Amino acid sequence: MDTIILTNNNLLHLLQLASSALPTGAYSYSEGLETLVANGTIATPEHLKHWLEMELLYGTIRLEVAVMVRAYKSTMAKDFQSLSNWNDWLSAVRETEELRASSFGMGRSLMRLLVELQPALNTVANAVGYPCNYAIAFGVGAAHWQINIQAAVLGYLHSWASNTITAGVKLIPIGQTAGQHLLWQLHPLLSLAALEAIAVEDDNLYCCSWGLSLASMKHETLYTRLFRS
Repeated sequence: MDTIILTNNNLLHLLQLASSALPTGAYSYSEGLETLVANGTIATPEHLKHWLEMELLYGTIRLEVAVMVRAYKSTMAKDFQSLSNWNDWLSAVRETEELRASSFGMGRSLMRLLVELQPALNTVANAVGYPCNYAIAFGVGAAHWQINIQAAVLGYLHSWASNTITAGVKLIPIGQTAGQHLLWQLHPLLSLAALEAIAVEDDNLYCCSWGLSLASMKHETLYTRLFRS
C-alpha cells in the first residue's frame, strides 16, 4: 500500500507531468482513432465513448498503466535492472510499428525533459537506455517527485483519455463541450481502471486489443492523415 501523501508540491508536479502542454508530442497521435473515423466505425460522441470504455476495460492502455506502476515501484526501490526489464517487456508487446514508435517518441521526449529538470535522473535514464517507452518515463518521473501512486495512475489515465478525446473532437468532428461531457462521463471508469492497474499481478498482464491493432496497421495507408498514428 502506498503511503505517500499528496502534498501541494506533489500535486503541482503531477499536474505538470500529466499536462497536455508537456512537449512530448502526444497531440500528434490518435492511436488508430483516425482510421476508425475514416472508415465510419466512429462517427458520433456515443461511438467514441464506447470505444474509450472498451479500451479502459480490455485494451492496451491497461497494460501501459500497469507497467507504469511497475516502473514507479522499480524507481522507488532503485532496482534499475527491473526498470530496464519492464521497458523491454512493454516494447515487446507493442503490436504495430506506429504504436511502438509513438510510445518511443513520447518516452524519449519525456525522459529528456525530466533529465533537464532534474539532472539527478540521468543515472536512471542511462539505466533504462534507448528506446524508452512513455509509460516507463512517466513512472520514473512520478516516483522521483514522490507522487502518490494512485494519483499518478489517475493522472496518466486522465491524460490518455483527454488526448484521445481531443483527437476525436478534431476528427469526427464534435464540439469542445461534447468532448468535456465525454471526459466527465468516463471519470468512474478511469477510477476503476486505476485501482485495477495498481492491484493486477504480473501473471494477469494481458489485454484484448485486436481492434486497436487493426486500426493502427491500416492507418499508415490512409489517403490523408492528420495524425502520426
